[in-house]
Amino acid sequence: MPSSRSTIPALPQLAALAACVALVQVPAHAAATATTPIEHVIVLVGENRTFDNLYGVYEPTRGQSVANLLSKKIVNRDGTPGPRFRDAAQKLGLSTGTYTPTPEFNGVYGQLPQPWAAGAFGQRQDVPDARFPANLPNGPFQITHHVSYGAHTGDPTHRFFQMWQQVNGGKHDLFVWVADQTGPGPSNPFPLAPGKTYQGAIAMGFYNMAAGDAPLFKRLADQYAIADNYHQPVMGGTTANYFALATADVGVYTDAQTGLPATPPFKQIENPNAQPGTNNWYVEDGYRGGTYVNCADAAQPGVAGIRDLLGKLPYRAFNDGNCAPGAWYMVNNMEPAYAPLGKPLVLGDDKFILPPQTMPHIGDAMTAGGVAWKWYSGGRNDGARVDKEYCGMCDTPTFFRSTMTGPDKDKLVDLMQFYVDVKDEASFPQVAVIAPYDSISGHPGYAMQPSFDQLVADVLERVRANPALWKKTAILVTFDEGGGYYDSGYVQLIDFFGDGTRVPLIAISPYARKGAVDHTYYDHASIAKFIERNWSLPPLSVRSRDNLPNPVHVAADPYVPANRPAIGDLMNLFDFRSAGTVAAKRKREGAVTAGSGQP
Repeated sequence: MPSSRSTIPALPQLAALAACVALVQVPAHAAATATTPIEHVIVLVGENRTFDNLYGVYEPTRGQSVANLLSKKIVNRDGTPGPRFRDAAQKLGLSTGTYTPTPEFNGVYGQLPQPWAAGAFGQRQDVPDARFPANLPNGPFQITHHVSYGAHTGDPTHRFFQMWQQVNGGKHDLFVWVADQTGPGPSNPFPLAPGKTYQGAIAMGFYNMAAGDAPLFKRLADQYAIADNYHQPVMGGTTANYFALATADVGVYTDAQTGLPATPPFKQIENPNAQPGTNNWYVEDGYRGGTYVNCADAAQPGVAGIRDLLGKLPYRAFNDGNCAPGAWYMVNNMEPAYAPLGKPLVLGDDKFILPPQTMPHIGDAMTAGGVAWKWYSGGRNDGARVDKEYCGMCDTPTFFRSTMTGPDKDKLVDLMQFYVDVKDEASFPQVAVIAPYDSISGHPGYAMQPSFDQLVADVLERVRANPALWKKTAILVTFDEGGGYYDSGYVQLIDFFGDGTRVPLIAISPYARKGAVDHTYYDHASIAKFIERNWSLPPLSVRSRDNLPNPVHVAADPYVPANRPAIGDLMNLFDFRSAGTVAAKRKREGAVTAGSGQP
């Protein structure tokens, strides 16, 4: 059994660590000046919705196009199966030995298995969800044909190796089979068994804006700008994707004393190979098990299949997969190593905690560059106790030694502080990130999407109530990840970790392109790129995805970058021509040289 604290040489990772040390030791400059009229950015993050789950039946304003279930004729305007419904048909897979992200074809569902209410507040967990029929057609179904928009429904599987298989190399046809049949390993706390994963066809549900679902998000899309090619950056769940939002990178297991890469406890290492005699029932991938993978070592379970898939791409994966020798990367949920107030937590083989991180994050870069910032987390003031309202995984700076042992710790505050700060433009941070209370995050199961809608509406109302702040602000509303819901959109394979499915992104600002649907390829690294470009900051590290170029899109295929791998910086969501400022001129000149190709 490998030692949990043995130091491993990993030169590329050490280079990144050295870059981090250099960054956080640079004294903060005077307040940075924005290069556009946007002097404040608010990033508001909901949980677990793909683009099609929320915008699958969105009809854009005149002159705009959108890629969704309706435009692809997968469903009709009333949510019933459309002429091309079979394009989203779900198949059965076969994987009986070494893990593969593209299992063999093993048949097609005649009808979808009845959804379960996994994790749904107030619903029975041990039987299929009787609110949904047992004979659903094989394809996406409208959730609100069966329950109200605000109902608690099941929580789809959203794990790293499972999501690779669900996407199935871009076919998107194994969402149901993987969730309904694939096991997470023996250490999972729930009594799961082959054929009893409490899932069914939860993953295929969607809301219908044409029928009145998600009215706020429809109105925001009509009035401001949305992206229909924005993605979760890592296959899987919350921790890895919030982490990527802050780093454009992935977490790595470290020695708690030295901060250098180390080998994690054996039972925390992923092993998605099928157990003997089973079809894709993983050896180890439980919620209290597998989390780390050494993706530079093709002999490690789960690695060879993904690396082989990347090797067959018509372009070269970013940094050859972005896997440093000897580094064990976090691909599933872990908690931070610090309590909210800064107390280091006890580590150990039975502790599901990511050791303190020493790589650079966007907060470090902003501090070094003179950009004022705060991270507002719902329930943070109560986070010292066990409180369902506080999401430690979403309070991302608490993962980092630079923040939790330095003065930037004071920039991590409770969401309640936002309601004080928003009243004064002069002291409001240049960049604010809002992680909601769990119960209003919109997360399937224990929360409801309408509760997150209300939070978005409230934040927007309070910003607009301060005209001095509103006229200088962009509010970026997105979701940490897709939650395992089906999505029909293109996925660009960038490195070993993703991208994953599309998630919504809305740009709310006086400068947002009114009613625009932007097809530029984005993921969470795009938010880092936007901040860096807006305040003239360098990329976070030598391996972070904000080093990737802006996409070049051509009319023949407006969704697939011609220069893959590439990720945009969100500037195409805005129009600064009316600003009449020198900053606007600089932005327009920069947009031409960036070569985004966006019409």
